[in-house]
Amino acid sequence: MARDVFPEIHEPAPIRWLLAHPRAGWVWLLPRLWLGWQWLQAALGKLGDPAWTGPQAGAALQGFIQGALQRAEGPHPEVTGWYARFLRDVVLPSAASWAKLVAYGELLVGIALLVGMLTGIAAFFGSFMNFSFMLAGTSSSNPVMFAVATALVLAWRVAGWIGLDRWLLPLLGTPWEPGRAFRR
Repeated sequence: MARDVFPEIHEPAPIRWLLAHPRAGWVWLLPRLWLGWQWLQAALGKLGDPAWTGPQAGAALQGFIQGALQRAEGPHPEVTGWYARFLRDVVLPSAASWAKLVAYGELLVGIALLVGMLTGIAAFFGSFMNFSFMLAGTSSSNPVMFAVATALVLAWRVAGWIGLDRWLLPLLGTPWEPGRAFRR
């Protein structure tokens, strides 16, 4: 009976092909490599900077947060109050740890996207970082990167097919359908 109440809605064939057919991996290759390169470049800039990962770790992030807190003031704030409070009360007191998390997170996302390893998960964490940066009032390339990452999340089954996901996904499977490594 429930099947009649909630019929399954199928996506159009071109969308199904784009998001689920292994040959669509070629369509996703360039956006995936572009996004991975963006994250890798961002990470490499931070990993060599003492204000991110060295003796003064957190100094660069503190400056970024102070700018975001200034953009949270005034009659038309660019940063919402709840996010400004999060930055001030949670991130700022432990800026050194957060700075290292950002730098190494960018590195891991960049490498994973470049080699096509757990692409959907890597793209999700990349989009999460982009969204966080946008909430802090920065735009730059973040909206474009967020859009590409969101598309890669939607195409998680095939976006890394031309990469390690071709072997990893069948081996690992999903929580609802275990892969070869988890079958008896």
